[in-house]
Amino acid sequence: MMEYEGQICRAPMERSSFMLPIMVGCSYNRCRFCNLFRHLQYRELPVTQIEAELARVRNVGGSPRRIFLGDGNAFAQKSQRLLAILELIRHYFPDCEEINMDATVTSILNRSDEELDTFWRLGVRHLYLGIESGLDDVLAFMEKDHNQEQAYEAVGRLKQAGMIFDAHIMTGVAGRDRGTENAEALAEFLNRTKPAHVVNFSMFLHKEVPLYQNILDGSFIPASERENLEEERRLIEGLKAEILYDGFHDFISFRVRGRLPGDKEKMTARLEEAIRNIGETETYSYVRGECPDLEKCDGKKIWIS
Repeated sequence: MMEYEGQICRAPMERSSFMLPIMVGCSYNRCRFCNLFRHLQYRELPVTQIEAELARVRNVGGSPRRIFLGDGNAFAQKSQRLLAILELIRHYFPDCEEINMDATVTSILNRSDEELDTFWRLGVRHLYLGIESGLDDVLAFMEKDHNQEQAYEAVGRLKQAGMIFDAHIMTGVAGRDRGTENAEALAEFLNRTKPAHVVNFSMFLHKEVPLYQNILDGSFIPASERENLEEERRLIEGLKAEILYDGFHDFISFRVRGRLPGDKEKMTARLEEAIRNIGETETYSYVRGECPDLEKCDGKKIWIS
């Protein structure tokens, strides 16, 4: 049985999918806010090891309809290698309906239209893109590998190939006093590109990420949890496209989800209640320590405000 290394990272829509690691870590791994893969040395898993895992699952009676390829940015694998893995999945699980994975804008733009068409033919359906912000200066500061113009192009090309675009975003990523600006820019982008799903992993900050040093030197001033909730409310108010939305706030244990635009009133009401409950307290989601549990470690609270 293949042993999973590191932290499991996948969208909530993939919780029932068979997760098949094809590498360890993230081939990009430069986003200033991310600590998911920084402790891992990136490496590709041998195709023989991947095939052995597929054979094992089939031999015990498994027949997954959805497969998620891990870890971070699996779509950036070299075309020949990714095609070989997709062909193996088709061989072992011919009834598999979709193969999904994380991607970056650059990993899509680096493909030819013919390659994208081939990936779709072999079962690739949902690509999860870390859009994060609607503002180019924020994307540059956070060392994302794209700007908005490139994101529009990448989404257009993957949709032309028949794939489904799912967006990861982050309230709080633009910093203090820029939540409304970021929400409005994101709403414009999402309304135009129409992702099937949007997942908001509202920002939390770990001392090990480069962004933490920017906080210490004053070049990034974080938004409070209240600001993050207000930004999310403004975003949802501005979304007009048909989108399945899921928003997480780990520090304050708050989650809002629904299908837009039909659930907009219910979702904004929940956010308004959360904003009232948090009050005017300056609460920030910093975390320190190496504990994998983001709330408690050895019975001690590790969040600091």
